[in-house]
Amino acid sequence: MKRLSLLFTVLALTFISTSVFAQFTQPQMVVEWQRAKAYTKAYLDAMPADGYGFKPTPEIRSFAQQMLHLADANYYFASSASGKPSPIGKTSAEKTVTQTKEATTKAVMDSYDFVISTLQGMTPDQMLAIGSVEGKSLSNANIYGKAFEHQTHHRGQTTIYLRLKGVTPPGEMLF
Repeated sequence: MKRLSLLFTVLALTFISTSVFAQFTQPQMVVEWQRAKAYTKAYLDAMPADGYGFKPTPEIRSFAQQMLHLADANYYFASSASGKPSPIGKTSAEKTVTQTKEATTKAVMDSYDFVISTLQGMTPDQMLAIGSVEGKSLSNANIYGKAFEHQTHHRGQTTIYLRLKGVTPPGEMLF
């Protein structure tokens, strides 16, 4: 009986955690992406220009590469969910954008603009439609959710880059 109770508890928690994001309406998702854009911009602004090439260890991405990787994924996920072609095509911002503060900031902000504009152009039926990303079939709303999770993850990784450069990271922007 304890095992069955545990199973139902795990299933209920799984359902709740996956349902919470699904309860965001499209306009609420737009607001969340606008907030994420402002938060990421604060990180980009906080890093001094000479820190964009900084790598805490040789085998990991530089600050600019982390942010440009975030931009690449923003384009990929939003294009996958919306069906709109990425404005950068099949190229990689991480591999093609000059890793200066100005060029990186522009590329990253442009990627957020693309996500936001594609999201604003989605109808409720399109948000519920099943799309495909990384070989997985998900609702387009869920694909935007995975994109949001990804950008949060990579922005968060850059916190240590700022700290190692002696910069206090921007405060949390939950609202």
